[in-house]
Amino acid sequence: MSRIHDVARESFGWEELRPHLAEAMEVLLAGGDVLAVMPTGYGKSSLYQVAGTILGGVTIVVSPLISLQEDQVRALAEAKGVRPAVAINSSAGQRERERDWEALESGEAGFAFLTPEQLANPEVRERLRGIHVSLFAVDEAHCVSSWGHDFRPDYLVLGDVIEELGHPPVVAMTATGAPPVRAEIGERLGLRGARLFATGFDRPNLRLEVVRHEEDSDKRTAVVEQVRKLDGSGLVYVATRKDAELYADELNGHGIPAAAYHAGLKRADRDDVYERFMDDRARVVAATSAFGMGIDKHDVRFVVHASVTDSLDSYYQEAGRAGRDGEPAVVTLHYRPQDFALTKFFSGGGPDADELAGVFAAVAHRPGIDRAALSDAVGISVRSLGRLLGLLRDARVLSGADDDLRAVDLKPQDAAGRAVAEAESRQRIEHSRAQLMQEYAETGMCRRQFLLGYFGEELPEPCGNCDTCSSGSAYRWAEEHDAGIEEDFPLAARVTHETWGAGVVMHTEADRLTVFFDAAGYKVLSLAAVKEGGLLEVLGPAA
Repeated sequence: MSRIHDVARESFGWEELRPHLAEAMEVLLAGGDVLAVMPTGYGKSSLYQVAGTILGGVTIVVSPLISLQEDQVRALAEAKGVRPAVAINSSAGQRERERDWEALESGEAGFAFLTPEQLANPEVRERLRGIHVSLFAVDEAHCVSSWGHDFRPDYLVLGDVIEELGHPPVVAMTATGAPPVRAEIGERLGLRGARLFATGFDRPNLRLEVVRHEEDSDKRTAVVEQVRKLDGSGLVYVATRKDAELYADELNGHGIPAAAYHAGLKRADRDDVYERFMDDRARVVAATSAFGMGIDKHDVRFVVHASVTDSLDSYYQEAGRAGRDGEPAVVTLHYRPQDFALTKFFSGGGPDADELAGVFAAVAHRPGIDRAALSDAVGISVRSLGRLLGLLRDARVLSGADDDLRAVDLKPQDAAGRAVAEAESRQRIEHSRAQLMQEYAETGMCRRQFLLGYFGEELPEPCGNCDTCSSGSAYRWAEEHDAGIEEDFPLAARVTHETWGAGVVMHTEADRLTVFFDAAGYKVLSLAAVKEGGLLEVLGPAA
């Protein structure tokens, strides 16, 4: 532990590490795996920076955005006595990439940043096998979970890569992740007895508010009026590109420097909006979820949602961009009841059974086929194959890395049927996540208690800094809840239901119980019905 603090102070200038960071580093230095669920700005990067420096060898860092990689390379270049880092990605030319590989192979460089797309390349993985990898870090690890937000199919190859490298110590890092997302991260990355460090979700400086509207026009007017009255920089999250442009135009019309940000903009235009926001030329950005990972402005004073998100994971990730400097900030959700139906609609349909059968048949016909050759064989793009392969793997009818795919002994239509069933289960879960988002919007309990309960943390008393606390409903709810209701079904307890199978208690209210069932998603159950009918059996505390 003293070595950890010495390196943190002498190399990186950190006189003190935040709670649990040093403990997590100890696990990594002892050869164990770590799942770190900590908010942005908490210092998760220090886990691989300090542990990687002490371990020597090469630390592989999987990071989804090139801009994030560049920031981390610069941060390591400024550290004292730390070998430099390289970023191997498509933004560099062939000569520069070769120079970086040589630096890794010679030991000159100690850190390598790669995107998951790079690691899906067999040539990249072959070259990594010739390097002594002492630590493997996965940033934005929720991207591996199809139950999380920002799912990226190329993250699915990482478990195979880790094993190909001899399973060095692994640290998986994410800023948000409810228990089911954490479980899937561990499963898909093949973590071995990983120590979970989940902390820092409580952001008491954020005031949490929800405003209900009946008409869309009223909601739009209220959003603009609220932003006009708020001071400082802020974000307005919307569902569509069109809305991003409309809100930006209206705010500009009121004399508020605003910009729109969405995936339809050219790269140069997106970069321009980002830079204008960072240096305060654009006080407000109206954005879709595309304005997400990599946004690190500490003095954001408000985040206003003009549309609902698909889950509390997504919502708290976006809301958490406010007040990272620890100063007061406002987080407000504006919604109409109809908005939740739209969220469920946009979650999309199921996969094509014929496509799944065709992919499975092609692998069965050519055992050991790689993803690129499979793409040619079935006429589906390499990227689109990612989700199909993920479903076939989850259904346990396909195995192997993307350069060595193999099928079980099964008829293609039967294999596709299993994958479709897996997809249907996941869709039920996605719908239930949207329903829980609606529960948050309509609850009378303390909103901070609700959010923290979702992430597996307890707040003993109402926070005093949300709209339900201000209205008094949170305290009325707390008085009713104090009757010891959760004694029979404590937070995070494992339970089983005759129809829905195994699950985890997420939180209890005065008259209801929310459980996440592994196969059916989130269910809100009447406590009276549960107790009188014996619907749930407690199996024990959560793993």
